[in-house]
Amino acid sequence: MRIAILAASTAAAFLGGCGGPETSQANNAQANISDSASPAAAANASTTTNGMAMIAAAPSKDRALKIMHDRHEAMEGLGKAMKTLHRALDSSPPDINVIRAQTALMASAAAKIPSWVPAGTGPDVGKTRAKPEIWTQHDLFVRKAKDYLAAAQAIDAAARTGDANKVMALHEDVDKACKACHDPFRAREH
Repeated sequence: MRIAILAASTAAAFLGGCGGPETSQANNAQANISDSASPAAAANASTTTNGMAMIAAAPSKDRALKIMHDRHEAMEGLGKAMKTLHRALDSSPPDINVIRAQTALMASAAAKIPSWVPAGTGPDVGKTRAKPEIWTQHDLFVRKAKDYLAAAQAIDAAARTGDANKVMALHEDVDKACKACHDPFRAREH
């Protein structure tokens, strides 16, 4: 029982830190990656009553599938940004404006990754490459996401200075951070 309460409290604190249903990035991950503005919908909410965390039920299947689709699109956007960054770094001379745009997108999206995987949006709900370990080892997942965030922020800071050589030196850190999360938490493509 204590473990269940602790798990619920931890999950509520995590979800509460995401800003609630009004600002939840999981509500519309694609809008967070692009400039499109889709209306946000209700998602899992957390509340605290008399010091005890209460978590609302998992989203409906339709809502979960929407979150999963948005998560997929957001991750695809990150992958495209990485590929574009690599091409820009390989060009001669490197196009710093393209580099800046990609690193800014990566840093912005990196901050939202934990919010893209609310409970009830795993492989038991629908097609996803997200492994169940995201939810069973959530603390590790969040740590890996923070590592990616740090790498993305560092490369973005270098890009903002216009130092393509520094960006080149840091891009391997970003690649390693991606792999460190993908290996345990993303299933292979079928």
